[in-house]
Amino acid sequence: MSSSNVIVINDSEFEAQVLKSEKPVLAYFWATWCGPCRLVAPSVEKVATEYSDRLKVVKMEVGPNPETVKQYKVEGLPALRLFRNEELLLSHEGSITQKKLVEILESHLA
Repeated sequence: MSSSNVIVINDSEFEAQVLKSEKPVLAYFWATWCGPCRLVAPSVEKVATEYSDRLKVVKMEVGPNPETVKQYKVEGLPALRLFRNEELLLSHEGSITQKKLVEILESHLA
């Protein structure tokens, strides 16, 4: 398997990896039992690779990380949260196409 540009994090790493990041961060929330998560994961991997110069991508499994899930009101999976300078810019829940994901990112990273 190729090396991934997606960083797996947990509750204790969230502040350092996401809120204190110098680059904007796309946080991807998922669960092993989530079918749509398996459909979205390749798109998340792809944007992590294509935007690695200007975007950090992290992924968090919801079960073991209740603090962050609660703090950012993750209610549906898969869930995406886009942060810049400790500010939440975007929340998206549910399946998303790669095209739509790229459109959203382009609008925020331009």
